[in-house]
Amino acid sequence: MILASLKNIADKIIANERINRSEAIELYQQADLPTLGYLANLVRQRKAKPNQEKLVWWNTNLHLNPTNVCIGRCNFCAFAKLPNEEGAYTLSIDEATAKAFKGYELGATEVHIVGGLNPKAALPYYSELLKSIKKNVPNLHIKAFTAVEIGFFAKLTKLSYEEVLKTLVNAGLDSMPGGGAEIFAKSVRDEACPDKIPAEMWLEIHNTAHKLGLRSNATMLAGIGEKFEDRIDHILTLREQQDKSHGFQTFIPLSCHYEDTEIAALVEPITGIEQIKNIAIGRLLLDNFDHIKAYWIQLGQKMAQVALQFGADDIDGTVVDEKITNAAGSGHKGTQADILKKIIINAGFQPQERDTLYNIISRK
Repeated sequence: MILASLKNIADKIIANERINRSEAIELYQQADLPTLGYLANLVRQRKAKPNQEKLVWWNTNLHLNPTNVCIGRCNFCAFAKLPNEEGAYTLSIDEATAKAFKGYELGATEVHIVGGLNPKAALPYYSELLKSIKKNVPNLHIKAFTAVEIGFFAKLTKLSYEEVLKTLVNAGLDSMPGGGAEIFAKSVRDEACPDKIPAEMWLEIHNTAHKLGLRSNATMLAGIGEKFEDRIDHILTLREQQDKSHGFQTFIPLSCHYEDTEIAALVEPITGIEQIKNIAIGRLLLDNFDHIKAYWIQLGQKMAQVALQFGADDIDGTVVDEKITNAAGSGHKGTQADILKKIIINAGFQPQERDTLYNIISRK
């Protein structure tokens, strides 16, 4: 039963009309979960291609983090190490390539590459790495580098974002992930991740990538000291950018893991209810995004199943060798394809393996 005060908003969504900031705030504050689930699932089904309304996408992917050395500091990060700190590492090109090849042998169609801001592992290093992976594993899709890393490469080389991206594309880059967005509000970024590029720069880099024909994702990291209005503004900013550049594939609402981070004593962890609301509101606001991801490695398997009832149509993939979220204490390791398919089926949906660009993969 939809509250009378929300009926006009619900009617707009049902009529496939765009809702605005004040309406999104009202939904976030006033709508119960059954209402949000009903509306978000309606939009999810409407966005799907014919006969794909019950599909939930997943892929066989490898996460490759070539270095954890990072000169930038974020109070929610347990992955980064200073150059001479115990536990700091940088893989050689051969070591990183070998990991990519092993993932491919295990069935991976995508390697997801992100790392710390390491001056000794920047544009020349990654150009060589991408070329090595393409030479040794030519059929492996390379999704790599957050906008923060692209900005870092540009600063070190004094090249434009376009020049940096063209260099990487020529070396083998196929698409970009969506990390580093965190929360766009300046007050939150200044406190939680002051060394990261500002929101305007993050958006400009993705805009440039889209102009070059690269597809990318977009994230939001909740639970780093923001208000729920900041989350809505973040999502609306992504919607505005997508209206301009049309290159985002998927929105991924993330949740901060605090267990081994500086922020643990500073903020209250977000609740499971908030996690679900972020997914549902994301689906309702982002009418120009095809997909919403329930990133199971952060949510956990059970919460990811719930998220599929609230507008998400993707749970990511096998996530072999993921280090960043696990460094912060999530405890969720990469899982096998059969388990992912079971998670989806038990939630009442049909699993479908995909490649990075959402083409169907059929394995014998």
